Amino acid sequence: MSLGGILLLNLAVVLGLTTALWGMSVAVRDTSIVDIFWGTGFVVIAWVTFAASDGSADRRLLLAVLTTVWGLRLTLHLARRNLGHGEDPRYQAMRQRHGKRWPRRSLWAVFWGQGLLMWIVSLPVLAGQAYTTPADLIWLDALGTAVWLIGFLFETIGDRQLMRFKADPANAGRIMDRGLWRYTRHPNYFGDACVWVGLFLIAAETRYGLWSLPGPLLIVFLLTRWSGVPTVAGRLRRRRPPSGSVF
Repeated sequence: MSLGGILLLNLAVVLGLTTALWGMSVAVRDTSIVDIFWGTGFVVIAWVTFAASDGSADRRLLLAVLTTVWGLRLTLHLARRNLGHGEDPRYQAMRQRHGKRWPRRSLWAVFWGQGLLMWIVSLPVLAGQAYTTPADLIWLDALGTAVWLIGFLFETIGDRQLMRFKADPANAGRIMDRGLWRYTRHPNYFGDACVWVGLFLIAAETRYGLWSLPGPLLIVFLLTRWSGVPTVAGRLRRRRPPSGSVF
């Protein structure tokens, strides 16, 4: 299947999945389940592309496996952190603001919107699997995997350190400044960015791989300017002045 066909196929899959997820959210009155699905959505995209594409078998498998390891870890982490705690305050505020219109509005404003973002971010996973050349893995694959691994370890270790810190009652009201958090304000977001830069490097050597650059650029923008750092920084600013660094 051509890259265009793969793009359209995955867009249809993403919209179908997010619509089904929206129906579930209406039934349970919890819009925040969309956040837990974020990582799993990329896993679905990776394997749909793996099945539909005709690219290098080794590169297809590499991209699918790396995406799966990252996506499932993120889903499990968010599920463990969020399930049982009710709807996220952000979505509660939106529900109160829009009232009876929220269930219908959330379909396109949250679920389809997040699905579209997911589709764009995943461009390296799509483009990297679409073409047979180069047939064998080369140095860019190794570099991309190394960058991915750095990112994966950073966010995994950072998330675990933060969970242990918050679980200790002695740390109530304190700011995490130990482990990786001693060196960067957001090791989990830095890790996420590295993961997608690494996947882009793997895709970059393929025919249209460079055209997938909007994917990592978008995730870096989301993490640093929209839903990542700004959300956390807003909470931290009320307790202490920001350090001035992005990551």
